[in-house]
Amino acid sequence: MIPVQLRSHGKQARVSTAVVYCEANFGAIDGKTANGLVRHSEKYKILSVIDSEKAGLDAGMVLDNAPNAIPICRDLADSLAQAGSLPDYFIFGMAPSSGMLSTLERGIVLEAINLGMNIVNGLHEFLNDDPLFVAASKENNVEIIDVRKPRAKKDLRIFSGRIAEVTCPRIAVLGTDCAIGKRTTATILASTLRERGMNVVMVGTGQTGLIQGARYGIALDAVPSQFCAGELEALIVEAFESENPDIIIIEGQGALSHPAFSTTSFILRGSCPNGVILQHAPGRTHRCDFEQMVMPTPVTEINLIQTFADTQVIGLTINHENMTDAEVSTAIKSYGHELGIPVTDALTRSPEHLVQMVLSAFPEFEEKLTACAL
Repeated sequence: MIPVQLRSHGKQARVSTAVVYCEANFGAIDGKTANGLVRHSEKYKILSVIDSEKAGLDAGMVLDNAPNAIPICRDLADSLAQAGSLPDYFIFGMAPSSGMLSTLERGIVLEAINLGMNIVNGLHEFLNDDPLFVAASKENNVEIIDVRKPRAKKDLRIFSGRIAEVTCPRIAVLGTDCAIGKRTTATILASTLRERGMNVVMVGTGQTGLIQGARYGIALDAVPSQFCAGELEALIVEAFESENPDIIIIEGQGALSHPAFSTTSFILRGSCPNGVILQHAPGRTHRCDFEQMVMPTPVTEINLIQTFADTQVIGLTINHENMTDAEVSTAIKSYGHELGIPVTDALTRSPEHLVQMVLSAFPEFEEKLTACAL
């Protein structure tokens, strides 16, 4: 297993400290926000993860078999004891399909508020709309950040066509299911290209990327559908004009073929990507939370994407859950032969394979990368 070492883009005077709540879900699908923060965070220094079922373990070992000195704690009291001082933030690190807090979870969040911790909430339930949480936050002089809460409708933007003014390549990292590793692959790709000297902007489209510190991003699944494509287009145009990037990478959500999610269609419409990297989990037999729905094959998803949008799938990345390393190697070889495009696993294989995937589709970057290496 290759340790995931992602460098922050840009400098901050102070990184706020945080503990992440992920009871009974760390390392699992519904714990994807906590998983992502443990692997990469520019905005917060993660002190610990709360999950009583894995208490005493190292978070990096659980995720990637590589220690990162972030302990997993039994409960909030254990987490605070290990921190030694009160962390700045309590982050709710789960993304349940309901998008709501349970009664028990409401009590734990209120406990954190009463202790004086600011709250980061990535759920569809906005705590700033709840009188109980509002009163508690005012009494304790803390901030509640509802990451998914969109701007007022009067400030939302519709698609304008200005995406045509963005002349650098745009690559969307999409998938065959939700919670399959799209954000992780996109983050590793962006970090590796930056290390090779390229100016890369990554645009987040979900709550975890925003919590991690994405400079450009929006939780698309909380935006009214009329404005989704326009909001994403406007963010990309803003990033292009402000950063003059060599390449823009757009995080995907859900799957185009998944009936429960429509976000991928808006991502394809709003970003009009020049290329798509598709993330697939060969060891996953059915869709997350939908046992009656079998997983699509990469070829069917690729055909759907390329029919729906004027773009090309330039590579396939593997999520290795429920797979041995030998099975990953076999899958990389067989899918490469079947699809005729580069295939890799962003977490267990060298990230240089991702770079080569991009170079295969955009050979004009070869000279720039070579020049930067000199």
